[in-house]
Amino acid sequence: MDYGKTLNLLQTDFPMRGNLPQAEPKMQQQWEEMNLYKVVQDSRKGKPKFILHDGPPYANGDIHIGHALNKILKDIIVRFKTMQGYDAPYVPGWDTHGLPIEQAIANSGKVDRKKMSVSEFRDYCKEYALQWVERQKGQFKRLSIRGDWNNPYITLQPKYEAQQIRVFGGMVNKGYIYKGLKPVYWSPSSESALAEAEIEYKDKTSSSIYVAFQVQDGKGKLPEDAAIVIWTTTPWTLPANLGISVHPDFDYVVVEAAGKKYVLAQGLLEAAAKEIGWSDVSVLSTVKGSELEHVLCRHPFYDRTSLVMVGEHVTLEAGTGCVHTAPGHGEDDFIVSGRYNLGVLCPVDNQGHFTAEAPGFEGMFYEKANKVIIDMLTESGHLLHVSTIQHQYPHDWRTKKPVIYRATEQWFASIDKFRSEMLEEIKRIKWTPEWGEIRLHNMIADRGDWCISRQRAWGVPIPIFYCKSCNEPLANQETIEHVAGIFEQEGSNAWFVREEKDLLPSGVTCSKCGHEHFRKETDIMDVWFDSGSSHVAVLDSREELQWPADLYLEGSDQYRGWYNSSLITGVAVKGQSPYKGILSHGFTLDGEGRKMSKSLGNTIDPNQVCDKLGADILRLWVSSVDYQSDVRISDNILNQISENYRKIRNTLRFLLGNLSDFNPATDRVAAADMRELDRFALLRMNRMIERVVKAYDNYEFHIVYQTVHHFCAVEMSAFYLDILKDRLYASLPSDAGRRAAQTVLYDALTAITKLIAPILPHTADEVWKYIPGTELPTVQVAELPVVDASLFNDTLEEKWEKFIELRDEVLKALEEARKEKLIGNSLSAAVQLYPNAETAELLKGFDQLDQLFIVSAVQVYEGAAVPEGAHSFKGGAVKITVADGEKCERCWIVTPEVGHDEEHSTLCKRCANVIKSGAAGAAS
Repeated sequence: MDYGKTLNLLQTDFPMRGNLPQAEPKMQQQWEEMNLYKVVQDSRKGKPKFILHDGPPYANGDIHIGHALNKILKDIIVRFKTMQGYDAPYVPGWDTHGLPIEQAIANSGKVDRKKMSVSEFRDYCKEYALQWVERQKGQFKRLSIRGDWNNPYITLQPKYEAQQIRVFGGMVNKGYIYKGLKPVYWSPSSESALAEAEIEYKDKTSSSIYVAFQVQDGKGKLPEDAAIVIWTTTPWTLPANLGISVHPDFDYVVVEAAGKKYVLAQGLLEAAAKEIGWSDVSVLSTVKGSELEHVLCRHPFYDRTSLVMVGEHVTLEAGTGCVHTAPGHGEDDFIVSGRYNLGVLCPVDNQGHFTAEAPGFEGMFYEKANKVIIDMLTESGHLLHVSTIQHQYPHDWRTKKPVIYRATEQWFASIDKFRSEMLEEIKRIKWTPEWGEIRLHNMIADRGDWCISRQRAWGVPIPIFYCKSCNEPLANQETIEHVAGIFEQEGSNAWFVREEKDLLPSGVTCSKCGHEHFRKETDIMDVWFDSGSSHVAVLDSREELQWPADLYLEGSDQYRGWYNSSLITGVAVKGQSPYKGILSHGFTLDGEGRKMSKSLGNTIDPNQVCDKLGADILRLWVSSVDYQSDVRISDNILNQISENYRKIRNTLRFLLGNLSDFNPATDRVAAADMRELDRFALLRMNRMIERVVKAYDNYEFHIVYQTVHHFCAVEMSAFYLDILKDRLYASLPSDAGRRAAQTVLYDALTAITKLIAPILPHTADEVWKYIPGTELPTVQVAELPVVDASLFNDTLEEKWEKFIELRDEVLKALEEARKEKLIGNSLSAAVQLYPNAETAELLKGFDQLDQLFIVSAVQVYEGAAVPEGAHSFKGGAVKITVADGEKCERCWIVTPEVGHDEEHSTLCKRCANVIKSGAAGAAS
């Protein structure tokens, strides 16, 4: 085989020339035509199942780089598990209900919400959501996410909604669902209650005020010319004040300051006095908080009293230790006031405007009332100090506007009734990373009851009826299953189209008063109840899947979202977690570690990356990062990934280019008949397989990436393949040494191709179709390579590792000689080695050193003096000289033997003999 011709073949004629942006869509079209997903699933029928359940992305807008990270991670795992021998179906899903879609429809200008029925508006929402489902589906498929795209699950599908209703019914039957009046997060911008999972915290500047509540009845414990000092950052809640809370065990002091008497906690006196500006403070008396119980104060601007109560929620972290208490606007306030039967006052409507229950502020938006209230307190002399404070404040994660606590009647899931079971389930789950267990445990341990009702139109209605006579709720197994059956056929829009009597079983009457006429609940379910029911609606409802899932994989924000709601519904209706394992990933940042935002112009669009570089490059980036923390991506990072991709691809091209005449059925050479170098290469290949498969199993894809890249770029290209070229190109095609080398190349090629297939499916399939002897239609139905432990030999491995260290020193010397223009190509050089005793002993185990160093001659001078100009290293020294002789026109080795053969005067003796042997073989 001619060396020059082979190089030309690799560079021009051989396939695999890249062009991923153009080649990938064509390959994806081929996969579509062959129904690849079905082909893969059919190949794994009867195998043990591995189920990764897809957390549904929201169908609203193009996918972003976070979507790409999430979906590619899932796809890598599913592909790996399939090639590991599992039946690993992947059913993608979409979340399609909720406020953002309502807002998009309302803001589109195409519809007038006020001029249409609820069902008509919902039809627009459905159409909008399904349009985005289709658009996102195409974008996910471009990333080469393999799945059952023809049969995804969508939360607006009738069968899905019916199963969600049954989940709700299961919780009703167990007594976990109740309706109650209590403060919940309320979004004036959304006009709806929110769950904790729908809250995000952002910096907000608020007014910080100290207010004096004049004592009206001190109960003999406080002088009636004193005032209790409260501190608040929500002045707008003062119209709802009904009391003041103190801690029963704290010491409280009556002080004289600025000519008046005030009461506050002793532990906060110094800090409060400094903040208020009191320069001279005298302590008149001390009293325990428990003794202040039932003291009455005057409201600062309304003609009513404010009751002093005791509560363990009061702290000494800030303020005065005397907490302004408005039971309609705070959870702790609600609880402590309930013990004193104060009732609930919530004078703010759905949009955040004051009602007539707040005289003087009616119709005013709550935030605008802050200044008016502060001015009023200043004029009346009750305001002691005002400043501003910047703090983390809850915001609606959809509208990005501040939320408030507001007491309303809502439907709740009682977490307390099965909290202990959830905490036990959390212990049984496999957590990656491990800190996820503590995170979800703390969230479940600390969370209050789940507010599941929303005052919106686009969602699954709460299937509860109310007696028109006595207002008694009606919800039981019979009525809920009846509704579920209707939804399964018609979808949840039936709730808004049908009359009550058409949604109820015949003959139903009120269990309390016997009345037979009912009205429907108008609230819908929290969208987290939608997605949190997917384990029943999907895993438990599709034949190819199974419950529970082996793995849920989402971003770390889902500890408060999907992981949370799924665990609640799973334990509530099935007594068990719906997932055996949790794997979470971080967020995507730009190259400098900043959060991505359109305003900064630092976003990376995965669709554009596919168009410019190819999906395999984006997938390789995903595999390269430690995704369990936040990850960085930028154009520069992607360019570096592209360079590393090219090194892997070029290695595969080289391997393929040297197997064009190799038939694995007839040309293989047994390892026992190979040279040591070949056996060492096989050994290192098996080390690579072992490390890569273990990394896949541990979901450590960055180790997969690093190991494969190192094997291709360093162990193969820079070492074994570099040495091998002479044997491959200069030997007879059927030479045993060449066939042995090709056997190694074939095994390495098939192993690498299989191992990269979960990450680089386009590249792997492209290689696969050119590998000699492959019969499977795609590498995606192949199984992973198996480690051949019989090839492991610690003595051999240690020997060659030491030689590689020596070789690196020789290569350094050759590079220096090249820089000094002493030599050009390394084959024009001769190497003189001056080893110490240890290195000399090592060298005795190697022959053909000239081929191992890729030079024309090597001489070893054991015990000789090191000449001037030699390159010294730990194991001895090396000197580079110009090789004697002429350059062989065929193998490029410089040797005095060139020209000794009269028939082939431009060739060395070896090449002349090869040519003659080849001609003789052809003639015979």
